[in-house]
Amino acid sequence: MSKSDIHDVLEDVLVGDSTDSSKKTAFGKLRNYFLAGILVTAPISITFYVTWGFLKFLDKKITPVIPEIYNPNTYLPVDIPGLGLIIAVVFFVVVGFITRNFFGRLLIRISENILKRVPVISNIYGAIKQIFETVMASQSDAFKEVVMFEYPRKGIWALGFVTGQTKGEVKTMTKDDTVNVFVPTTPNPTSGFLLFIPKKDVTYMKMSVEEGIKMIVSGGIITPEEK
Repeated sequence: MSKSDIHDVLEDVLVGDSTDSSKKTAFGKLRNYFLAGILVTAPISITFYVTWGFLKFLDKKITPVIPEIYNPNTYLPVDIPGLGLIIAVVFFVVVGFITRNFFGRLLIRISENILKRVPVISNIYGAIKQIFETVMASQSDAFKEVVMFEYPRKGIWALGFVTGQTKGEVKTMTKDDTVNVFVPTTPNPTSGFLLFIPKKDVTYMKMSVEEGIKMIVSGGIITPEEK
């Protein structure tokens, strides 16, 4: 919700039925102030709570792994909040740096060959790796466009995200030029299903992927303005 949206809602809550101020009771004013206070503080409080909880979770899982001699909390009177997050970031940077050289790439190839030989685990690893490579690759078109299309029947519209052009065996089975569209569920956008839709049947939206996800998570409560 933008600042202008919050301002508009606050104005509606505080002003309310001010056109008939003579009938407005002190209890009604207190009620409106109370609702306005919730509207202002709730988003900030929830955001702070979730962020703090995430940092504490990382600290609980990562900090105990650090040898006591290298743990700053050993020498300080208070624990450093977010130490786990800092260590996690440094860890990923170091791993990324190592994999850029010959020995790092050799180690990765050996590890992957071992995983590919283990039943079940090889399938899980392959699927997860493919998803991450698709989403993280800079040349990928994954989740870069929001589209609308008629689903599950004509006259009913659904919102989805284009994940790429349909290729391979699926492409040969379709007569039209189709695109891969991921349709997330509400309120959890990480689950959903995949559709192969003819390109002529999808309408490309001007809203960003972030705005589309917000709309889906909120169940349509947060609607981006028309551009």
